[in-house]
Amino acid sequence: MTDFTLTNATLIPCGPGAPRRIARGWLRIVAGRIVAMGEGEADGEDLGGRVVTPAPIDCHTHLVHGGNRAREFEMRLEGASYEEIARAGGGILSTVTATRAATEAELLASALPRLDTLLAEGVATVEVKSGYGLTIADELKMLRAARALAAVRPVRIVTSWLAAHALPPEYAGRADAYIEEVAIAGLRAAHAEGLVDAVDGFCEGIAFSPAQMARLFDVAAELGLPVKLHAEQLSHLGGCQLVAARGGLSADHVEHATAADARAMAAAGTVATLLPGAFYTLRETQMPPIAAFRDAGCAMALATDCNPGTAPLTSILLTLNMASTLFRLTPEEGLHGITCHAARALGLSDCGRLAPGLRADLAVWDIEDPAELAYRIGFNPLHARYFEGRKC
Repeated sequence: MTDFTLTNATLIPCGPGAPRRIARGWLRIVAGRIVAMGEGEADGEDLGGRVVTPAPIDCHTHLVHGGNRAREFEMRLEGASYEEIARAGGGILSTVTATRAATEAELLASALPRLDTLLAEGVATVEVKSGYGLTIADELKMLRAARALAAVRPVRIVTSWLAAHALPPEYAGRADAYIEEVAIAGLRAAHAEGLVDAVDGFCEGIAFSPAQMARLFDVAAELGLPVKLHAEQLSHLGGCQLVAARGGLSADHVEHATAADARAMAAAGTVATLLPGAFYTLRETQMPPIAAFRDAGCAMALATDCNPGTAPLTSILLTLNMASTLFRLTPEEGLHGITCHAARALGLSDCGRLAPGLRADLAVWDIEDPAELAYRIGFNPLHARYFEGRKC
């Protein structure tokens, strides 16, 4: 069915300037798009007053990878820090070993259960990063597996080139050479193959400097690709200012960001992507400057950060609860964080809101109030998921 109307619903449009809710609302869907919406009586499928929101968007994941890091979870419980584990050869590098050993088909197969868990909570768009291969061939392999997810599931996949994620052992002490020979050269290859939608990096003392990120961003600009950055997670190196100066899509983690960073990001239209799952898993104590982001008018997105080491999280609903419980986001801020602001963090303008002309990526919930999505823990009230107007 490509031409239908959903009626008797509580619509939560999301987005700036939109009404908070439309009671007794209706949506007209034609060929996968919302063509009209309003309030009042209409003929169509009666949703019985259920809540309809834009389908959630997970705008920061490392969904494709080999292996797991359950032992590191134990090490953290025994007192080891994230940096201590990384410097001992664990962390990202342990996943690199497993990812390099996996075939593209094996990476696809291992990612599908994680993806399916997200889809079961209504998610329709997922960003997937490379970053666990750290050779050109293995980074491309990851992105091919990510693209293949959309061929076997009803989901939109957006990819990010994250070769500047960690320094592999073969480049120890030669970070500049790695940036040139793998991160930049591989980016050109990924772009030529049509595998990359944005360029990302890990700007941190245990990873890469702002100057090294700037070199990579120069090439992204040359190729016409937007940029984003893992910034100010463990320390303050100036990553937020760098990505804002480049008009970047988002700065992610941002626990150590400042009020000045928030103002620069707001002025540039750069989204602050908050990742409470990593904050929780690492038992961090430095919270992102939520009040500064609010005061500056900087949009805040939310994402799972699904990864094998610091956020083995595949629940967008639990992410909502964590954002409210740990970061004190309001339920409305959280819902916007996984819809309209998450879309902005990916540079997407055709989803994340309910409005005529946009994709009919919808979530129908068995709830009375949208605040229930953040309030409940370990409970999934999804009634139906629509992807491009198809119920699935």
